[in-house]
Amino acid sequence: MQIVNAKRLKVIRSNLRRNMPAPELVLWQRLRGKGIGYKFRRQYSIGNSVLDFYSHDLRMAIEIDGDSHYLDQAARAKDAKRDSVLEKIGVRVLRFTNRDVMDNIEGVIDKILESTPS
Repeated sequence: MQIVNAKRLKVIRSNLRRNMPAPELVLWQRLRGKGIGYKFRRQYSIGNSVLDFYSHDLRMAIEIDGDSHYLDQAARAKDAKRDSVLEKIGVRVLRFTNRDVMDNIEGVIDKILESTPS
């Protein structure tokens, strides 16, 4: 699987960027423009998946999960399968909840930075 921003998912990515939930917007304000020292892209696709945020240099994906990801067993299984596929091609996946971002953005940023190479 190649890491590419697939053209076939362009419309989906564009719609997701225009309709970002509040927690994604809050995190994006901190990540954009190398805000934490690394370039991140929002709504980047790898294979059939559209990731909330992705850094090519770090080979790191960041996903912000709403309640449905934790309350719905099928959603958890789908997330785990997707994370496994990404990890097999060398992409680390960090997951945070909406509440993590909204209530503790500094803690989220710290965890992201802890996961980067020294």
